[in-house]
Amino acid sequence: MGLLFALLAAMFASGSNFFMRRSIDAGGTTKGFVLIQMTIAAVVAVLLGPIQTGNYAVNSSVVALGSLAGVFLVVMLFVLGKALISGPPGLTFSILTAAAVVPAIVMATLFGAANGFLYTTWHGIGSLLVLAGLFWAGRTTEGLQNRGRWVTLVVAMFSLHVLLLVLFQYRALLINTGVQEAQSSWFMPIYYAVAAVIQWFVFRRTEARSLQPKEYLYGAIGGAANSLCTFFLLQATETATGLQNAVIFPAFSIGIILLSNWWSQRVYQEKVNWRAAQVCAAGLVVGTVDWAALAAVIGF
Repeated sequence: MGLLFALLAAMFASGSNFFMRRSIDAGGTTKGFVLIQMTIAAVVAVLLGPIQTGNYAVNSSVVALGSLAGVFLVVMLFVLGKALISGPPGLTFSILTAAAVVPAIVMATLFGAANGFLYTTWHGIGSLLVLAGLFWAGRTTEGLQNRGRWVTLVVAMFSLHVLLLVLFQYRALLINTGVQEAQSSWFMPIYYAVAAVIQWFVFRRTEARSLQPKEYLYGAIGGAANSLCTFFLLQATETATGLQNAVIFPAFSIGIILLSNWWSQRVYQEKVNWRAAQVCAAGLVVGTVDWAALAAVIGF
């Protein structure tokens, strides 16, 4: 079931990405979409978190972590929206997903093997494959208008996603070392709610208009899909056993890349370099699979 939940999470993540692009196509803005998306996501997170668990205790640690994560999220989504306007959606989302290989390097550098963060040769090879795949895919943008602006935006988006993933892994480290406050079920609701509040202020200050019906529609669908993605990914980590523990996150990342490139090609006629996408996916497998756990399951 763990692998199935990871694939469902990838499907909902890709769906959320798709509806962000559809909202822009319908004449809306990324600010309007993200405002509705984050509001709906916060509501769903409360339903799937504190209400489902019956645990309503909140503390300053989870408020601080959730708030900081929310700031990273809303800024990343803002930059992502700008990148989608300037460049190819499939490649943009692939670059965003590829950030998954970097947190291992950061956490190993900051906290080391003593805290369970190893960085092996496999991680290095995987990271190089991901970079090679992205550079190869990026060659298809050579004739893109405003290519320099798009490159700047995707680099900023990639960096912000890395910071967000590192913060998530730092929270996991706190939980694993016995800091129970970090395990509060309010983390995800605060995460989305802070992003929604910030986005509301930004929207009112910069646009100050009524949202279009399609922005409400696509934003609500995108927000629900985003929350369901998080829900199924958490379910995947809780139900995965043996071999599945080693592959659920690579399966999640690869699923997003493949599905995002698929709808980008089918709906927007983007010229997808599938071989480059395969190289990138292979790098995610090599760089994020828990090879020690996999070897233990197989019997090596």
